[in-house]
Amino acid sequence: MSFVRKLRASAKFPFSSVNRLAIRTFSGIVQGLPEAIGQTPLIELKSLSALTGCKILAKSEFQNPGGSIKDRAALSIIDDAERRGQLSPGGTVIEGTAGNTGIGLAHICRARGYKCVIYMPNTQAPSKINLLKLLGAEVHPVPAVAYTNPQNYNHLAKAHAERLGSNAVWTNQFDNIANRNAHIETTGPEIWSQTAGQVDAFTCSTGTGGTFAGVTRYLKDKSQGRVKCYLADPPGSVLYGYIKSNKQDLSDRKGSSITEGIGQGRVTDNLVQEIDLIDDALKIEDQKTIEMVYELLDKEGIYVGASSALNVVAAVEVARILGPGHSVVTVLCDSAHKYSDRLFSKTWLESKGLTIPDHLAKYVVLD
Repeated sequence: MSFVRKLRASAKFPFSSVNRLAIRTFSGIVQGLPEAIGQTPLIELKSLSALTGCKILAKSEFQNPGGSIKDRAALSIIDDAERRGQLSPGGTVIEGTAGNTGIGLAHICRARGYKCVIYMPNTQAPSKINLLKLLGAEVHPVPAVAYTNPQNYNHLAKAHAERLGSNAVWTNQFDNIANRNAHIETTGPEIWSQTAGQVDAFTCSTGTGGTFAGVTRYLKDKSQGRVKCYLADPPGSVLYGYIKSNKQDLSDRKGSSITEGIGQGRVTDNLVQEIDLIDDALKIEDQKTIEMVYELLDKEGIYVGASSALNVVAAVEVARILGPGHSVVTVLCDSAHKYSDRLFSKTWLESKGLTIPDHLAKYVVLD
């Protein structure tokens, strides 16, 4: 029986209607693509609300112009570099990225007339690399090695910027707190406004740590500590063990995950700012994640990638911890478009030892 079906079978609380949330929307004309970033809808996942007796709410970040939540960080980082005088017309933006931040940067660089250079692990979906090239970025796929290795894609990006010298910026998304600030200034306030302050918990996974740290900081401050914040972590990441060990153990990296762009082998500068605000951590296994990819498509008509699905599994688990009558918010990082050749492939699923419940097997449409 699937993860969601097990929950549904044990659910004791019937779905009750809820008032629609007042969602702020853009009015009039925005001046270019960068101004279209943010102000994404907050979607109630009704099937999961019915299942848990809580409101399960998800920020639809796949509706950003570049297709992911990373548009927010990309814009904030470039704005910050401009304010500091590090970028001027004709300048170059360089980043090490697993994909979505690079896509956001490439869009904004096109809109503002900058060159964009991306270093990324060669394990990423080919569609991500192709999209970056289509957007005019210079892309360097390199072997996926640990951060401690000088050949790690982040270090190579930094070295590239240093070679270019002036009017070239390594955006350093993992440790540049302009990333975190984007979510203190936009995502967190949007969630608070859209729920009219009626939010009890927030959960999501971390890669750079910017989204989780920024939203956590804003919601904790605004609610005077009332909102609970749970870090969601995939297998192969050290953060779950670090938080569970009271910030003593960064060595547990057992396993690997089908998710891309989340999980960490260290505590980034974005995350360390708010590490003491974290209430707890959840480890989400790939089998639960892949089932949720399919459940969201089947029950909600929402087509998202594995990282988004992991976040939703975490939201369901938080709802069960808190009990009925609470509101839990998470983020839908991006859509499944860049991952469809894997997530909906029978061969790929079998290679990862993942199974799709019979009632969802109709969506496995690729060989």
